[in-house]
Amino acid sequence: MPINLPDKLPAIKMLQKENIFVMDASRASRQDIRPLRIALLNLMPVKITTETDLIRLLSNSPLQVELDFIKLSTHTSKNTPKEHMEAFYKDFDSIIHHKYDGLIITGAPVEQMPFEEVSYWNELTEIFEWAKNNVTSSLFICWGAQAALWYYHGIPKYPLEKKMFGVFEHRKAKSSNPILRGFDDLFYVPHSRHTEVKREDIVKVPELAILSESDEAGVYMVASKNGREFFLTGHSEYSPETLGNEYKRDIEKNLPIEIPKNYYRDNNPDNEPVVRWRSQANMLFVNWLNYFVYQETPYNIDAIK
Repeated sequence: MPINLPDKLPAIKMLQKENIFVMDASRASRQDIRPLRIALLNLMPVKITTETDLIRLLSNSPLQVELDFIKLSTHTSKNTPKEHMEAFYKDFDSIIHHKYDGLIITGAPVEQMPFEEVSYWNELTEIFEWAKNNVTSSLFICWGAQAALWYYHGIPKYPLEKKMFGVFEHRKAKSSNPILRGFDDLFYVPHSRHTEVKREDIVKVPELAILSESDEAGVYMVASKNGREFFLTGHSEYSPETLGNEYKRDIEKNLPIEIPKNYYRDNNPDNEPVVRWRSQANMLFVNWLNYFVYQETPYNIDAIK
């Protein structure tokens, strides 16, 4: 099944070139199927890139998905055209009385600030609170995961001595959690962050389970035991070029940055990237949509609570 997207969204043309099956709203309206309603709160600066990365993964499922892009009224994007935001994004205030089968909240370039000093923190916590009774399952990514862990469970983040940057080997926990179904015992995930959450804080919270971690990158996947929240400290959604683009951007800005580990062939930035995380990323999103959204959400979406 395809993912149902707003007409003329830029990601449609890009993904069709990759042979990804997407469907605009006009065509989807003629299918007699209740699609899964997913809200995406996109906090990343270059929103079109993040939209495309996540749509690529959400579309790789037999389930039809209807995606709503959500923005904050207390924050204005400086890196995405105003016309794009007005055409495709809805203010949270306009959907606060709606129910959603799933919610995704991305990372944001504010991780080195205390949570409460982020300009849109109050509005973000409103969304966290709203999600408790209006969303079947939520997926939080990178800073979004750290923020949600802090808000829901009081788990702090800690600064790293240097940026965690590259593609790292992870191990699967000895768990029967369905989100890990089909995963290899060892798999790879991209990371790009200046802060971390620690295992010793998470294991003190009985409502949480660590599902995957890395000797080098630390905790990667944490889940609430009721399946309503998943917290990912890495960027499984990244396209093959994303880490390389971040590296080149920081070099151009004269920022301190090392070559992303295990990313370029032979760790040489003159070579092409070696993509080793794509199969895990697809499995992750398919499993989340199937086992924790589709299998759990009521047919009558208004019955979500």
